Amino acid sequence: MTTLNRSFSKKNKPQLSTLHSSPQGHLSLRSGALFTLIAAMLLLTACGYKPSSHLIRNVFSDSVYVEVVIDRVEPENAPYVKDEMNRLVYTRFKGHIVPKDQAESQISIDYKGSTFTPLTYEDGYVVRYRANIRVKFDMVTKKGKLSKTIVSVFESDIEKSSISSSALRTEAIRKGLEKSLNEFLAYASAKGMLIEKSSR
Repeated sequence: MTTLNRSFSKKNKPQLSTLHSSPQGHLSLRSGALFTLIAAMLLLTACGYKPSSHLIRNVFSDSVYVEVVIDRVEPENAPYVKDEMNRLVYTRFKGHIVPKDQAESQISIDYKGSTFTPLTYEDGYVVRYRANIRVKFDMVTKKGKLSKTIVSVFESDIEKSSISSSALRTEAIRKGLEKSLNEFLAYASAKGMLIEKSSR
C-alpha cells in the first residue's frame, strides 16, 4: 500500500510498474470480468434471448440450395441477389450452400419488378423518389413448403438531371433487394420462434 501511495507524486505521475507487484489484483480483475460475462449470459438466457441463427435453424436445415429466377427485363440483378443470399446463408443461417440434389432446404427468389414514385420536385425536376421492390420467396423448409412475398421500400435523393439514369435505377433496385433479403431473414426468425414455442 505504501509503495502505491508513493507512486503518486504532486505532479500526478503514476508509476505503472507498481501495479505488476500484485498478481492478486490481476486475478481479481480476471475473475470480475468472467463474473460479468457469466452474469450477462445468464440474464440473456433468463430473458429468453436466442440469436437469429438459432431461430432460423428451426425453419431451415444446414444444407441449403439457393435459386434465383432471372428476370428477363433486368437479368443483371440475378447474380447480385444470389451472391447476397449465399452470403446470408453462411453468416446468418450458419448453413452451407449445396447443389439441389443434396439440399434439405431450398430458397427460390423471384424478383417481381419495381415501381418508382416521385416524392419531391425542384425546378421541374424530381429530386427525391421512392422505389418499391417486390420479391417472392418460395421455400422448402423443415415444416414443408412456404411462400412469402415482400415489398421493400427505398427512398433516396437524386441529382436533378439523373432521374433517367440506368445506374440510379440499378442502385435503387439493389438497395431494395438488400432490404428484402433482410426482411426475409426477420420473417424466417419469427417463424423459427413460433416453431420453438409450439414445440415446448
